[in-house]
Amino acid sequence: MALAPRSRAARARALPRRHALTLAAAAALAAALPAAALAQARPDVKIALIVGKTGPLEAYAKQTVIGFNMGLEYATGGTMTVAGRKIVVIEKDDQTKPDVGKAVLAQAYADDKVDIAVGTTASPVALAMLPVAEEYKKILLVEPAVADSITGERWNRYIFRTGRNSSQDAAANAAALDQTGNVIATLANDNAFGRDGVKAVKEFTKNAKIVHEEYLPLGTTDFTAGLQRIIDKLKDQPGRKFLSVGWAGSPTPFPKIADLDLKRRFGIELATGGNILPAMVAYKNFPGMEGALYYYFGIPKNPINDWLVTNHFSRYKEPPDFFTAGGMSAALAVVEALKRTNGDTATEKLIATMAGMSFETPKGRMTFRKEDHQAMQDMYHFRIKNDPAFAWGVPELVRVIKAEELQIPVRNKR
Repeated sequence: MALAPRSRAARARALPRRHALTLAAAAALAAALPAAALAQARPDVKIALIVGKTGPLEAYAKQTVIGFNMGLEYATGGTMTVAGRKIVVIEKDDQTKPDVGKAVLAQAYADDKVDIAVGTTASPVALAMLPVAEEYKKILLVEPAVADSITGERWNRYIFRTGRNSSQDAAANAAALDQTGNVIATLANDNAFGRDGVKAVKEFTKNAKIVHEEYLPLGTTDFTAGLQRIIDKLKDQPGRKFLSVGWAGSPTPFPKIADLDLKRRFGIELATGGNILPAMVAYKNFPGMEGALYYYFGIPKNPINDWLVTNHFSRYKEPPDFFTAGGMSAALAVVEALKRTNGDTATEKLIATMAGMSFETPKGRMTFRKEDHQAMQDMYHFRIKNDPAFAWGVPELVRVIKAEELQIPVRNKR
């Protein structure tokens, strides 16, 4: 016998129940999907990573790229997604040339439609890029360029920096070197990095006396004449004499300084900050040398640095270097900001979120200062030890110089 069809009212009563079952099934399916699958429902987060892959800072750039990608891996638990959005990194080479840096950043914003840009390696290139970020009203997170003017007089509100600045270097080194009776000559690159660095050294040196500034071009191969000028200025000075070096790029002056045997012949001691491990091979010639540095893999004690050191050794058979930690810190800052905005990449939302934001890094906690978006961070007073187990002079920790101790001025005018 045929069943009578349900009435229209009965069918209507069944619809809400069927709709509820459909919603429940959809919710169950969504809960079962991995984060990577859910990310397909939202557009990608596009990040331009701009570095000087060619030129004298090539080694720095390579470390930054490795560190940035490892930082994204760590921060996302290996999914490369945040708040349901896949992260896509577009690498670009600025060739360590300011005009190229401007062009590739504009291309990243206009053509690649990136949400955020990170870079770059050289301070002169970074300075050329700052107005581009302002023109396109997009975030530029500076790493690892150091010049004070990046977050100083050339700054605009779209600029953040995870890298340390020249004042942080200078204040930390002053904590190790600035004593009454000390006499100092400086040697630095003849560019924004070097000149901003020496300017900051002079500002933070309150007790020692600076008697000479020597600037040589990036890429210099013969340091003889410059070092002779320094010797002439220092050798007859009373007190404890120091050559303070702030140098970026290859070749470095340290082998020539060692060859000249300045301490034995003229009583001139070397003082400098940290550097990449290949440059620190020359530090073995200066046991007992003191200074302050930004990062050395054996110093920070925290879970993020432990992860970085372990995984870098496993993958590359060597420890993470000076700029690897910086690249990782930049990635961690980006992901932390996106987590807080639930994946919203609107520039004004990001600025409001990042200004004053604290985040964890291989160095420990950093905080973007609200006034100029400079990451405030600890530095490390070190003393060089010769250890036959290492090819480089090992910087042993004397003490952590806390961020709040450094009293870094706000230098922007906005």
